[in-house]
Amino acid sequence: MSTITEEKTIHVTPKAVSKIREAFAREGVSGGGLRLGVLGGGCSGLSYQFKYDPKGRPNDHIFEFDGVKVFVDPKSMLYLNGMTLDYKESLMYSGFAFENPNASKNCGCGTSFTA
Repeated sequence: MSTITEEKTIHVTPKAVSKIREAFAREGVSGGGLRLGVLGGGCSGLSYQFKYDPKGRPNDHIFEFDGVKVFVDPKSMLYLNGMTLDYKESLMYSGFAFENPNASKNCGCGTSFTA
């Protein structure tokens, strides 16, 4: 009997990678990577966690995009699998944008969602 395992993945656009690098340089951090996660709370029930982490944890899913590491814990991966992190700029808004296929509803600010 064979089992099929689904590959877990996230995507980070080149523009988002560039902005992450800029933020790390501005803060004077080297090594480590970006921790993406999901926390309970926010106006839609779940909110995105987005912060620098000096190193990954033993059970993390670790992704690398043009030299930038991204750490995602297994529980958060359930909600983030297939997600794209982008950076958008317009006259009204500039910042990171989460394009999450697992979100059934997003709040207006874009940092909270319902799965």
